[in-house]
Order: sequence, then structure tokens, then C-alpha cells
Amino acid sequence: MKPKQEPPNPELEDLFTKIIENLGEDPSRQGLMKTPLRAAKAMEFLTSGYHQNVDEILNAAIFEEDYDEMVIVKEIEFYSLCEHHILPFWGKCHVGYLPRNQIIGLSKIPRIVDMFSRRLQVQERLTREIAEALETALDPRGVAVVMEGQHLCMMARGVEKQAPRMTTNVMRGAFREDSSTRAEFLRCVQIS
Repeated sequence: MKPKQEPPNPELEDLFTKIIENLGEDPSRQGLMKTPLRAAKAMEFLTSGYHQNVDEILNAAIFEEDYDEMVIVKEIEFYSLCEHHILPFWGKCHVGYLPRNQIIGLSKIPRIVDMFSRRLQVQERLTREIAEALETALDPRGVAVVMEGQHLCMMARGVEKQAPRMTTNVMRGAFREDSSTRAEFLRCVQIS
């Protein structure tokens, strides 16, 4: 059973009505009558990361463990909104860390990715925020985050190019200082 969804902010719904009117459309037209409501709900969902924090997501799911080898979670889907055009960008996120006697619950890494993704973002900052959150929470020997994204602001407007993918990475600790550690991570996530 799905939890009951709160109604969207009525001001946000009114703003979407005004946008539709300013585009020259009639918001009372049958196909558009519920669009402001749906758009407000969608926008609240797509920016729900502003109402979350890392401590709540972690929920004490950090465990003492005598393990010091690389941990990688790859192919984490992400969806975000470009803060410059409020258009979607999406792709895959690959995260690795070298524990210092602490590991994190497996589902927590994708949840952290989602939290920072569901804000108005640029991919560069998004990559850094994920790495910093894990570094702060775990105090690992190193953290690596690589994100590969497609940006609708480049695909559907502007230069209108469909194939380009943007890759960003943040390497901290051993991933930055030790080229063999970095190479092992990149090989595992198949990034050259």
C-alpha cells in the first residue's frame, strides 16, 4: 500500500497555471486542466532532496567491520534537474570506497545519490557532494565517485546534440594519491 501523498503546494500549482497561460495556452482546456497539479507534484518530487539529510538517510547503518578492501556500487541510476534551465539530466553513478573498519548499509549509497540528485544541480557539484557525504560519514581511506550523464538542455535545445555524455569524477584519499588504486576502481566500473 502506497503512503498517502500530500497535496502539492498550492502556490506552486498556481505558478504552473501562470506558466501555461504565459505560453499562450488555455489551462482550462481539457488536456491541461490537471496539468498544473501534476506538474507541481512532479516538481516537488524532483526536488525532494532539499527536505532530506544524510543523517536521516544513514539511520545509523554504519557498521564496524574488519574489512579494508575496495567496496564498489556501480550503475546507480540518477535523475536530476539542471539548475540553469530546469531541464532533466540523468545517467549512471559509480561509487567506491576503501573502508577504515567501517562499512555502510548497501542501500544507503543509492539513497545518498538520490538525495543530492533530487535538487537543482550541476553534475560537477552533484559528484562532489556525494563524495563529501560518504567521506564525512565513513572516514574511509578513500572515496571515488564517477558520474556519466546525458543533459536534455544540450539535447533538446542549444546545440541539439544527442550523443554526448558528460563524465565527472571526484577522487579522494587513496583514490587520488595512488594511481594503481584509482586504476583498479576505473577498471572495475569500466571507465577509461
